[in-house]
Amino acid sequence: MTDTGAEAEHGQDAAVPGNPAPPQTPRPSFVRRLLRSRTARAVTAAALAGALVGAGTVAWRTDTFPLLGPSPCWDSLRSGSVDALFGDRRTEVDEQALRTDPMGDGGSYGQCRITSYDGDRALRQVTVSVRRLDGLRGTDAQDWPAEFLSSGMVWLGDGLPGMVSPSRAWIALPQACTGRDEFTGPTVVEIGMGRAGFEVSSEYNLRDRNALTGALVDAANGVIDKFGCSGTYQEPRNLPAPVEWDDADTSAFCGIKGLTLPAAYRKDLKESRVGGEGGPARVCEAGTSFREASVRLTTVEDPVLAEIYSWDSLRSGSPVKGSEGYGRIGGNRAVYRAVCQTGQVMFVLEQLRPTDEGGRFTFTRDLLPAYAAAEARRIGCAPQKLTLPAS
Repeated sequence: MTDTGAEAEHGQDAAVPGNPAPPQTPRPSFVRRLLRSRTARAVTAAALAGALVGAGTVAWRTDTFPLLGPSPCWDSLRSGSVDALFGDRRTEVDEQALRTDPMGDGGSYGQCRITSYDGDRALRQVTVSVRRLDGLRGTDAQDWPAEFLSSGMVWLGDGLPGMVSPSRAWIALPQACTGRDEFTGPTVVEIGMGRAGFEVSSEYNLRDRNALTGALVDAANGVIDKFGCSGTYQEPRNLPAPVEWDDADTSAFCGIKGLTLPAAYRKDLKESRVGGEGGPARVCEAGTSFREASVRLTTVEDPVLAEIYSWDSLRSGSPVKGSEGYGRIGGNRAVYRAVCQTGQVMFVLEQLRPTDEGGRFTFTRDLLPAYAAAEARRIGCAPQKLTLPAS
């Protein structure tokens, strides 16, 4: 996949987030390129039907955006959203047929990729996916949060169960529409653009974040309609300000009252950033600099989203006992589940890099008891007293 326009200008290659690159197609002829111009094309119904490619039950349509005819990504993205993402660039879409039930173990309902071009040079690619997040086997407990639960994301707002950053956005579909099995996470519409966490300037970041938000709400409403459900999400009027890195507060680490950062880690965790305040998940990352986060602390308050960590809280690492919960701890990751007034809450600690020249991975063991206790107080859960396994 091709990165954002800003990345393309700096010579970055394309990569689809979390997915293999789409099949390469032959370079179009001059006549086809002319016909694909946004100002000189007309797509007929026969051409659209002829562009369907089937492989078992999976069908893809490859096309340019027509002046007349269905909008891209299951007829969901409005022209304003497309223009905000791509401007007046020539665009092509690879659209997988949207199913009303998930395919196989991956929980995928469908995927749509849109690529913009300057002549024959690909500039920006946006991938829209609809899938059910897994909690039973733990397949979505690491890669998905690394992309879609980062400290650079902000909550979309009341009535919008999702988050957005300049490169990623997601929103959960209503359970009344999609249904839900036990131990599964929510069904989400997600959008990825360029490298996860790529940041250029505040102007680019704000513009891209707003564009992704509009496209996300469009896509979610289109999927809800295709699933035969009623109701729509409203695009948020005002998003929180973009999240910035700041000097870490050692006496209230990650902005959590009562969580003191031990002296052994203060040299390596000088800067921190907290995203998602008030939303489904609160995420803090800290490190020597904003370009190299060394630790991540995630509190997932949405009980359905918290299911993606269910397997890890039961099976991954050595057992952790709590007065009002339980969990597991490994070498660089700890997951603890508590029951609060709103349902289950997951506290997740991750050490992404060693914190000193000796290459130690001791952060999760040193911080988990204090982190779970302090966050439980902040949220209003029952007091948490943890017992860690012998080291």
